[in-house]
Amino acid sequence: MNWRIAAVPATLIPIFIIALQFDISPEDILAIGLLPFAAAVVVMMLKLILQGIKFTYITRQYLGKFDSFWKLTGVRVGSEFIKFTTPMFVGAEFVVIYYLHRKGVKPSKSTWIAIMDIVTEVLAAGILSIMAGVLALASGAYVVATVVLGTSITVTALWVVLFFLSSKRTFQIPQGLAALASKLGKEKGAKYVEQTNSWMAEVCMMSRKNLRTAESKRVFTVALLFSIASWICYGITFMIISAGTEYVIGAFDSIMAVMGANAIGNLPITVGGSGLAEFGIVAYIHNLNPFDFDASAGGLAAWDAVIGWRIATYYIPIVVTWLLLVKLALSRISKTETSSSGA
Repeated sequence: MNWRIAAVPATLIPIFIIALQFDISPEDILAIGLLPFAAAVVVMMLKLILQGIKFTYITRQYLGKFDSFWKLTGVRVGSEFIKFTTPMFVGAEFVVIYYLHRKGVKPSKSTWIAIMDIVTEVLAAGILSIMAGVLALASGAYVVATVVLGTSITVTALWVVLFFLSSKRTFQIPQGLAALASKLGKEKGAKYVEQTNSWMAEVCMMSRKNLRTAESKRVFTVALLFSIASWICYGITFMIISAGTEYVIGAFDSIMAVMGANAIGNLPITVGGSGLAEFGIVAYIHNLNPFDFDASAGGLAAWDAVIGWRIATYYIPIVVTWLLLVKLALSRISKTETSSSGA
């Protein structure tokens, strides 16, 4: 976990490069104003809270009145710290699986809940990002459209296809990898392979048991709507920030630009999409090559808004999520609490 904390300062490097490249001073960022900045932070936190509520909803649908509403919501919000400090924004699911398992939930069931949560999250983001990519393609921004569509379609298809296939077949570790693990790890390696295959078989069994039921379809639909709402909140944060600058953008264009940038930031190149998200949002707005550092030279607006947006939607939330992660997800759980909420 310590390396993740150490990685956070490294994400500031692209910010400094952008500021130097385009002569953006601290005064330019402060000129955004306290009200737009605070409003963007509040909306971003609303996005995270909606994710937490969705996770709580899914959990209670499968485990009954399990744990307190606020603790489950806080754990899910805290788990976002892992996504913020990981390439491709993955890892939050492992935190919730870990937490549920410590509370006495079987690994297969906790994994099923986490998968339902992450698949609806990915699908909602994929829908909006693909829309952004199609609009970029229609406007002639072929490089931006290729990156946005290539990333969003690949990630969305991978998660969704595997999710629905799990109800029809049992996934196991590929034989080649299993043999390599057994060879390198010997008895322990073989044991871990066996345990992992058993765990995957149980998850697939749960998928077959639950996925086709009317209840699970309802849970999936409600969770997907929660996810779409949370991503829309994220999308309008740039509109709110830009209101305090010379660059003004509408709600729909803001959502498309942010979701296009989110897709570009999913490329497994930098921690938390640092640099990619910033260049991606300007590239989307101005139909430019997101990997050309000189692309926005020539007086194009929005860089001060982009940096302010990044601070409001990444650096402040990363502090909040870290505190919740340590306080809730990684804190000690008493035996009494475990026995009273086990499932």
